[in-house]
Amino acid sequence: MAASTSRTRLQYLLHLAQDNLDFRLPEIKALLALRGKPFHPGEHFKEKAPFWCLDGLCEDDVRGIMARSVCAKSAFELWGHGQTHSELRTSLLTYPSENMTPFLHKDSTYKINVYTFNKTLEFPDRIKRINALEYLPFEGTVSLKSSQHIFCLLEDYGTDPNNIPDDPYYIYFGRWIADGQRELIRSHSVKNRHFIGNTSMDAGLSFIMANHARVKENDLVFDPFVGTGSLLVACSHFGAYVCGIDIDYNTIHGRGRSSRTNQKWRGPDENIRANLRQYGKEKMYVDVMVSDASKSVWREAALFDAIITDPPYGIRESTRRTGSHKDVTKPADGIYLESHVPVSQAYHLSDIFTDLLNFSALHLVIGGRLVYWLPVYRPEYCEETVPLNPCLRLISNCEQMLSSHTSRRLITMEKIKEPEEFDSLAHLADPRFSPYQGHNAFREKYFSGVNKRCCKEENKSDFNGE
Repeated sequence: MAASTSRTRLQYLLHLAQDNLDFRLPEIKALLALRGKPFHPGEHFKEKAPFWCLDGLCEDDVRGIMARSVCAKSAFELWGHGQTHSELRTSLLTYPSENMTPFLHKDSTYKINVYTFNKTLEFPDRIKRINALEYLPFEGTVSLKSSQHIFCLLEDYGTDPNNIPDDPYYIYFGRWIADGQRELIRSHSVKNRHFIGNTSMDAGLSFIMANHARVKENDLVFDPFVGTGSLLVACSHFGAYVCGIDIDYNTIHGRGRSSRTNQKWRGPDENIRANLRQYGKEKMYVDVMVSDASKSVWREAALFDAIITDPPYGIRESTRRTGSHKDVTKPADGIYLESHVPVSQAYHLSDIFTDLLNFSALHLVIGGRLVYWLPVYRPEYCEETVPLNPCLRLISNCEQMLSSHTSRRLITMEKIKEPEEFDSLAHLADPRFSPYQGHNAFREKYFSGVNKRCCKEENKSDFNGE
């Protein structure tokens, strides 16, 4: 690496994507934690801004973040910044020369890019800005195709596309370090996935969840509502061994009706294992099995480094568990006929999350993380509705809007201690998350909102004479 050990006062600039804004900070913090580094933002840090300045890092730390992040677009070693080009010049001229020298010598090749956020510059204006940097002591040769070093002038014109100023609010100049992993969103798109279902998780969100969970090489990751395995695909990409369960026999075995347009039935090799094979990660596949998440089949021990899941909400996928409300004679435990098919009944959301937190408290290793989606009715949401557990610490709570009145929140929790008792964990879940807050409120008010919108559209059509 060209950087010298004598280089001092290094600061790095992250350029972040302007989608999934709530998810960006927890992702960067989690990736820094994997390297044992705290999050130290620079002066005037704004969480929703497209640019973040970070202190206390080395170039290897930044490269490590960018090798995994899907929220960050690019990272730069920051050489200068200011509200005007005059302030930028002053900042660059006072930047320590020992930090610049390794990249400006006469035997090097370089190029300078101009990037503007929320505004498009014509080519002559870009050239003008590059020429204005002539005060920098570049001694190397310009090479647009195969440059050793890439420098970038970045101008921030705010986030309001309807109110773009003539001059930028802020200007940065730095040396490009690395790009993020935004390409994973395209390469792992569910549109091109071998095996999908009605609720297969979006590729970008799957990788964000894996990063929030700090999934790393040789981890064992479990999904108790595995579905078509989108989360397992993301975790296996980062080197984790993956496994899961689901109560739906057809999904686990890749049978039944297809979710694809113009395809009635699933093909012979449509299954979760085939999805991992598609991305060259079949060796990370442990197994999946048909099982009821409310009735654990695992031995009472800390088994998993991370539990990542998207529980069913009862909207597009039903919430079911084995059991019956009827008085029926049950066989002795573990004794079933070969053709036995368990009866299923409704599995309320409040019970799902109680069981999920209790299961995680028992089966996560210390420091392991639980990452899951929590559906909420926005007008009545408050932080007190998030279920808690004394063995798990809440790390982050990020919102994804679904409609004006509903959303789902990505909850990340970390195990901080072992349960005091293994015999009964029913008391561990916070009782304030009642069945009404969980299951009835979300489903009933979700469909109520849908019906109201439909009625408005019908009235509008009648009024327009359509």
